[in-house]
Order: sequence, then structure tokens, then C-alpha cells
Amino acid sequence: MRFSPLQNDVFLRACMGLATPYTPIWLMRQAGRYLPEYRKTRARAGSFMGLATNTDYATEVTLQPLERYGLDAAILFSDILTVPDAMGLGLSFHLGEGPRFSAPVRDEAAVKALRVPDLEKLRYVFDAVTSIRKALNGKVPLIGFSGSPWTLACYMVEGAGSDDYRLVKTMLYSRPDLMHRMLQVNADAVAAYLNAQIDAGAQAVMIFDSWGGVLADGAFQQFSLAYTARVLAQLKRDHDGAVVPRIVFTKGGAPWLQEMGDLDCQVLGLDWTANLGRARALVGDRKALQGNLDPNVLFAPPAQIEAEAVKVLDSFGAPHQGEGTGATHVFNLGHGISQHTPPEHVQVLVDAVHTHSRRLRTA
Repeated sequence: MRFSPLQNDVFLRACMGLATPYTPIWLMRQAGRYLPEYRKTRARAGSFMGLATNTDYATEVTLQPLERYGLDAAILFSDILTVPDAMGLGLSFHLGEGPRFSAPVRDEAAVKALRVPDLEKLRYVFDAVTSIRKALNGKVPLIGFSGSPWTLACYMVEGAGSDDYRLVKTMLYSRPDLMHRMLQVNADAVAAYLNAQIDAGAQAVMIFDSWGGVLADGAFQQFSLAYTARVLAQLKRDHDGAVVPRIVFTKGGAPWLQEMGDLDCQVLGLDWTANLGRARALVGDRKALQGNLDPNVLFAPPAQIEAEAVKVLDSFGAPHQGEGTGATHVFNLGHGISQHTPPEHVQVLVDAVHTHSRRLRTA
């Protein structure tokens, strides 16, 4: 498969710890409900899954934020729950309710029936990756992604989002054998899924451990970190002669940052509760760091958005410059962008990051 040469490799270089002329920026959920053009496309598609499973629509909405803003990476438009959906759990989305499974996994028989799904059931995702990569025409790199084994398990057991994670934690503490079985299947499925995205054209891959931070110390290492490591151990390191960086984001993961520094990945994402300077001191140049502006900053006036972006960049400090590798930073939010964000405020943020990060390198 032939794709156009990459014109902007700043994001990939930063992921690899290489010097860049400025700090690259992309935003979690950058293709989404805060954009009026997205809402129009979703209305044409009729539903979220109608959007995600249609190659043309998925390509269109992935590119929409790049037509507005000078972002340094695109991320596949999809959902973290496509893998359990392909396992037969019956994923659906209802306006105002979020994702829901019609067949949650709550007993021994359901857990033992779980298998790594036939990847052909996820062909729509891989077709979208290839289509988006072609449509980008080398403008910026494309990121593929999946939910982490633990985060998928949370939705699979709860059947939807949760405030207290009572059902999944009940299984974890009462029947850890069942939880380990589910996480093993999930990890192997996620690895196969991400490898297929790489084959289809993804130039970096990200594991969203969105609910790792709800676990107790000790449980996090056993039920989340270990299975994220199992995924990473199976991932392809390169494709078509280019290294494919691996990013791990654990919301609420700051207490375990030192242990996460040993993961076989290039980048660790941080939410807004973490201090980037302290994180850099802990991790050193073993990993690039990604993050970590509070998404709600984007509701502030433009001058305050600029000031908060500067704080994040200054917290990390001047990134590695010169030859070889060192400590580098990819700017992002500490979690997904809110659907209520004024689109013009995103432009303020992107400009502020590019401008101040250039300044940092000449100070």
C-alpha cells in the first residue's frame, strides 16, 4: 500500500524523543461534537455507529479539525468499545446516554465464552484507517487507538458507564480468576486490533486506559498495568520501514508514573492532575510525555487560555534539543475535549502552543 510522503513529522519526532522546532499539539476527541460540521455529518449518518461504521463519514469527520486548525496529528474517528462489540456484546449509543451493551459480561459462563473476535467484524475500522491515511495526503501522521483491557472490562461488566464501578470491582475482588481471564482475552484482542490498524496505515497507536485511575494501589498494577504491558509486548514495532510509536494514557495514573515509566512504549499521557515537571523528573528521558491541560480551560477567555497553555509548557520546561534523544513533550488536553467547547477557543490554544513552544527553544 502506497501513501504520500509525510510533510509534518513533528509529532512522530517528539514521540521518539527527537528534537523538534516546536511542541506538537493534538487533542483527544478533536473530531467530535464541539464542531458544528461534525454535528451536521452525524445528522446525515443518523447515529454514532452509522458515522463510525461508514468509511466516508469516518474519514470526513477525522479530517474536519485539521481543516480548521494547525494540529500536528490526526486521530482515527472511532470508539474504544468496538472490540467488545465485535465480541457480540451489542454496542449501541443513545443521545445523552453514552454507550451501552445489550449483553454485559457478569457471570462465569459469559466470561468463559469470551474469545478474541474475528477481525473481519472490524473491517470497517481498518478501511477507515486506510481511507483517512490516503485523504490526509501526508499532511500529518494518523494515530490509531483502542481502549485498554481494564477499561474495556469496566464497560463489559457494567454494561455502560458507571459512577462507582460496583459490578466490575465486585467481580475483581470476589472472582479475580474471572477478571484475569477476561483481561487476558481483552489484551490479546486489543493487540490484534491495533496491529491491524498499523497494517492499514496507522503511524502511531494509543491505548486509552480511561478508568485505570479508579483502581486501588496494588489492584492497578495487577489488573490494569500488567495487561497494558501484555498488549504492548505483542504490538508491531515498525511498519513499512518506519517506527510506530506507542502511547499509553491512564486517566488518574499519576501515582504510578514511575512504574509506568517501565512500560514498553514511547509516550505516557497524563491528565491535568499531574505536574509535568515532576513527571519529567520521575520518568527522565525514558518516555516522552503527553498532556495535560484541563479541558475546561477552553471555556475561559482567550487571554486566560493562552496563559494556561504557557503554564503547561513552562511546567515541562525546554524540551530536548540537538542530536540524539532526550525528554520531549506532546501537548494535549488532560482528557477529551468537551462537546460544549467554543471552536474558536481551540484556535487560540493551538496558536499559543506553537508560539510559546518556539520561544522556549530560543530562551
